Amino acid sequence: MIRSTRLCPVSFAYAAAGGETGLVFTAGAMPIDVEGQVTAPGDLAAQTRQALANLQIVLEDAGATIRDVLKITVYVASSDPGDLIAAWEEVKAVLGDHNPYPPGTCVGVTVLACPGQLVEIEAIAAAPGQQAD
Repeated sequence: MIRSTRLCPVSFAYAAAGGETGLVFTAGAMPIDVEGQVTAPGDLAAQTRQALANLQIVLEDAGATIRDVLKITVYVASSDPGDLIAAWEEVKAVLGDHNPYPPGTCVGVTVLACPGQLVEIEAIAAAPGQQAD
């Protein structure tokens, strides 16, 4: 189990990694700071960038990088397709020249865990050499 010391302390693991496959399964990365506060209220793009930054920390702590992502899921608290596209554009910017992009799902949801939270991102990655805890 991966518990990051660089992110807000939580009661659950930020990711699970292990086995011969080196697969890493992350919890949903949220747009929160180290105190657990939602960042950039009302700003979907900024919240998406913060969630992606937190996701990258979790992946690093698991021995992976954003380039190791095999599947990514983005949850956006909106029914507006434009908001989903805006969040996905931020994801693509972080993935950079990852060609082709890994399979991904971007879905609109009614509500997320924290008041004011607009986005949450989870991933499955491959980090060769990881062993189960």
